[in-house]
Amino acid sequence: MLHSFNGPARASVSAFLFFLLSISTVPAHSQPREIDWLELMPAEDLALLESMPELEHDGDGPALLPDEIMTGRVVPEMSNIESRIPGFVVPLKTTKDMRILEFFLVPYYGACIHVPPPPPNQIIHIKYKQGFKLEALYDPVWVEGTLVIDRTETDIGTSSYSMVAEAVEPYEE
Repeated sequence: MLHSFNGPARASVSAFLFFLLSISTVPAHSQPREIDWLELMPAEDLALLESMPELEHDGDGPALLPDEIMTGRVVPEMSNIESRIPGFVVPLKTTKDMRILEFFLVPYYGACIHVPPPPPNQIIHIKYKQGFKLEALYDPVWVEGTLVIDRTETDIGTSSYSMVAEAVEPYEE
């Protein structure tokens, strides 16, 4: 049997429903979004990558990627995202005791060091004030923080994105 609420009971039920709706819309502390490296490439760069012929290496220098993929184009929707992304470290600034304070995060080992750097939209410039130690450069890490669009150019490479890290941890799936 259905009962209708009138008077004070109706007001109490309405207030309770309003309360339930208001707490369900309060954002809880959410986990950072896990980012895939390809999400950082705009569609036109992904198309270039997919249609690119196999690189041939002639001569003494390293094989280079075509200029049109090295422009550093970005995906605007990827700016200001609380994120977590795995990658490999290319140190830029260390302390005397070898704590890494600033580095490029890259999608594969050896990028910027043993092989030509990846496109700028596949490099993230990371600053981590407290620093961390890494056993070996081939050990991948997870980096957590807010991803922003910000170009950084160094002798080692150029990045299209940056992040002030909140955490750097060993990579574990």
